[in-house]
Amino acid sequence: MKNTLKVERAKLNITQQDLADKVGVSRQTINSIESEKYVPSTLLAIKISEVFKTTVNEIFTLENGD
Repeated sequence: MKNTLKVERAKLNITQQDLADKVGVSRQTINSIESEKYVPSTLLAIKISEVFKTTVNEIFTLENGD
């Protein structure tokens, strides 16, 4: 699963820690999602999309094989 978290964070000028605090996870979790080593739960994906005031599908996209 691809994502645009890093780009979205840059638009709002927030750090991984800032985002982690807003959605209630560790900075390491945000880092793992950004580096595509971890796929977030549905609940976490929704919380992240709410921070960026966009849809889950705008941030997360499936790849062939997902």
